[in-house]
Amino acid sequence: MNRPNVGAQPIPASVLGMAASRRNILRGGLVGGALLGSSSLLAACGGDDGGGGGDASGAVKFGMNEASGAGPAHERLVQVAEAYAKKAGVTVDRNEVDHNTFQENINTYLQGNPDDVFTWFAGFRMNQFAEQGLITDISDVWPIDGLDDSFKQASTASDGKQYFVPVGYYPWAVFYRKSVFEKRGYAPPTDLDELTTLMTKMQSDDITPFAFADKDGWPAMGTFDILNMRINGFDYHMSLMAGDEEWDSAEVKQVFDTWRGLLPYHQADPLGRTWQEAATSMGNEECGMYLLGTFVVDGIPDLEDDLDFFTFPELDSSIGATALDAPIDGFCLAASGSNQAGGKEMLKYLGTAEAADAANKGTTPLIAANSGADTSVYSDLQKKSAEVVQAAENIAQFLDRDTRSDFASTVIIPELQRFLEDPDDIDGVTQSIQQQKESIFI
Repeated sequence: MNRPNVGAQPIPASVLGMAASRRNILRGGLVGGALLGSSSLLAACGGDDGGGGGDASGAVKFGMNEASGAGPAHERLVQVAEAYAKKAGVTVDRNEVDHNTFQENINTYLQGNPDDVFTWFAGFRMNQFAEQGLITDISDVWPIDGLDDSFKQASTASDGKQYFVPVGYYPWAVFYRKSVFEKRGYAPPTDLDELTTLMTKMQSDDITPFAFADKDGWPAMGTFDILNMRINGFDYHMSLMAGDEEWDSAEVKQVFDTWRGLLPYHQADPLGRTWQEAATSMGNEECGMYLLGTFVVDGIPDLEDDLDFFTFPELDSSIGATALDAPIDGFCLAASGSNQAGGKEMLKYLGTAEAADAANKGTTPLIAANSGADTSVYSDLQKKSAEVVQAAENIAQFLDRDTRSDFASTVIIPELQRFLEDPDDIDGVTQSIQQQKESIFI
């Protein structure tokens, strides 16, 4: 298989889920609520000075959403931080916090004494902080050589300014072990009938078809996303995320009803299981498949060469299977960070191909955003990921990045978990979501 020039083809704005011709999801009027949890772990390593220009040659504080011990995800951030420190001759003080704690406390963190540069995401999650004045306008960092206009658009808030530097992206898909499929004679399905046949065959082989976990609250969002896009289409999904559709509608109820029919083919008791534990279940051949992002590799790194994936199959021939989640990860500059000048210098580096290459040593599921990155080191999984994303007609950022953070964290997470505990109460779940949505999307 020839190695594709992954970054050579610009990703159209519609593929990034940001096209003005569809729905401008970065519209004004967002009012973010505080996320759950205490800010103590994040704020402990924040800056002491508040805002200010700072010194470009001085130390830079780097807020990482991966703690030590998190495996390859942590290692990638450490590698790029160390590479910049060496290149620029500055000190980079790392504030390493586990992923969930970082996200749950991000509002209070940014309103207090944050680090200068911090890991974050494109989409609503970026725009909300831009509109609140919690992150710094970094338009003077753009253009960035190797990042095309589609990535610039994904980094642009509702005021037309840039607040984000992309580093990479990855698709959500159905992962499986190649050796297991070959040994059992399984084949990736293309529609619901084939999927049902495959799941039934796996159960007859004493294999749970789908690994499944939702202890952390966010993984089940990926299942809702793909089912809604397959059943109701990409435009409806984005409109629902934007607050312009009713959550107690027949369309949304159909999504939950389809999900209810699929749950018997999933691991039971998902609320007591982390995504890493679910990945291990697939790695141990207890489960045959797993709907997740390519970061599943971080959960079973020794099996990367045995992993393959397919996009979730078509459920409605009139809708097709051309949409998927493919979140963009990157970095922002905290408005209250003490070293604004130093933070901007670091951001200039983080957007480069050199930074992408520094982060891409060893196991990594990311596709570099910068077209100049060295793709010769890509694994087969990375190469296929790039091809699938480039072939997609529409891509969403993921539920908690495409809608308001307060709605996602305080409404969607508990209601999806409620559904997983009692999948027969679809009316109660959808009515509850709609009622709470009306008080948030004003």
